[in-house]
Amino acid sequence: MSNYYGAAHRALQDEFDTRRLADLMEGGVMHAEFTPDEIDFIQSRDMFFLATVDPSGRPTVSYKGGATGFVRVAAPSELIFPWYDGNGMFYSAGNLVETANVGLLFIDFLRPNRLRVHGAAAISRDGALLAAYPGAQFLVSVAVESVWVNCPRYIHAYQKIAESKYLPDSAGDAPLPGWKRLDLAQEALTLKDRAAVDAAGGVIDVAAYGDLVAKGEG
Repeated sequence: MSNYYGAAHRALQDEFDTRRLADLMEGGVMHAEFTPDEIDFIQSRDMFFLATVDPSGRPTVSYKGGATGFVRVAAPSELIFPWYDGNGMFYSAGNLVETANVGLLFIDFLRPNRLRVHGAAAISRDGALLAAYPGAQFLVSVAVESVWVNCPRYIHAYQKIAESKYLPDSAGDAPLPGWKRLDLAQEALTLKDRAAVDAAGGVIDVAAYGDLVAKGEG
């Protein structure tokens, strides 16, 4: 009895004669505890993709970035990462609170490699842990169910140019993102962000914001 494959999976595996490979993946490749190499790989990343499912069963995926090592392996089957300011929807965060199940995809684009992690996520507001992440709103901990290396053959090789200028500094401060200067957003902003708009250059319209995005400053 498989914990991962249903009738549709099996039908496709049988169509392409990969059932044996699929069983090898589940029985011999997937595991529940990080190996030393996997810990090093995760903690050397500066980004990953996070998949969540909302209460209605709709999946979504989001990009999470930070300084190198912002994801930390806290135990053999647990990792944590910080949650930084976003667009205010808290869509992925709300999803993981509601449904817990998450998937994380870590990729090395310079030396093509990737690692998948599945588990159950929860929000943590542990003050001692938060202190290590200036600027984080809270932390997310993931109780790991399965980890496995994915074939990297279709990963294109890319070179990192620079870190995002919006990463919080050691005091937790970061520049105001360009979209918060949009005229249509002003009434929805927090009081703190409204006060920061003038210091960032004032209110702009959609066309001006498009110019910022084109320059990589959105």
